[in-house]
Amino acid sequence: MRKQIAAANWKMNLTLEQGMALTADILKATLTTDITHQVILGVPFPYLIAIKAQIGNQENVFAAAQNCYSKASGAYTGEVSVEMLKSIGITHVIVGHSERREYFNESNAMLADKINICFEYGMTPIFCCGEPLAIREAETQNGFVATQLEESLFHLSPEQLTGFIIAYEPIWAIGTGKTATNEQAQEIQAYIRKVIAAKYGSTVADSISILYGGSVKAANAKEIFAQQDVDGGLVGGASLVATDFVTIINSLK
Repeated sequence: MRKQIAAANWKMNLTLEQGMALTADILKATLTTDITHQVILGVPFPYLIAIKAQIGNQENVFAAAQNCYSKASGAYTGEVSVEMLKSIGITHVIVGHSERREYFNESNAMLADKINICFEYGMTPIFCCGEPLAIREAETQNGFVATQLEESLFHLSPEQLTGFIIAYEPIWAIGTGKTATNEQAQEIQAYIRKVIAAKYGSTVADSISILYGGSVKAANAKEIFAQQDVDGGLVGGASLVATDFVTIINSLK
């Protein structure tokens, strides 16, 4: 069974004290984590060392960076490299979140470079893709998402993509309170798997965890996660409330 994952994205929220209190509440709860179930906490850069230490040796729970730069090192003031993340023991990084694409003009080509450097340093990327409202309304979301996959991932080897993590984000449902219907989520996530299978074969495609990221809440997580091609969620606002995020974790199939 491919991994079922509840990933939190705290974005630019919480003080260190608030983040540590939130993490403590999550860790002390009864979590359904095992070899096929993982919890990933995407926290702001300044908190990574503290939150990783707080997680300690708890199995199948990881701290993740919310971004990385596309170069190994150099005169890039304010950026954080994968090498830096690895040096503090971080193993996961979110790549290509819609807010990075929109506000910081990250292109598919730049994200391909980020994916490459993640693999170079043994980092596990969580690759985000998804369409804005105008594309959804024009009903051209399939081609839009396929292009994101092709331009950022399709240079990789089958071995690199085996067990990969993708987060599909309907951008029109992020922070808006809108959520894709269960049928919409299943339809496009099945399409993503089909596109990958056409290039790499069904064995690789079936090994990839495809998360849903668009206003996942405690109240709707179980129904969304029950869909065949939904392997968990990349959760924003609801991940900032311990009881809600624990419910989401325990909703993984």
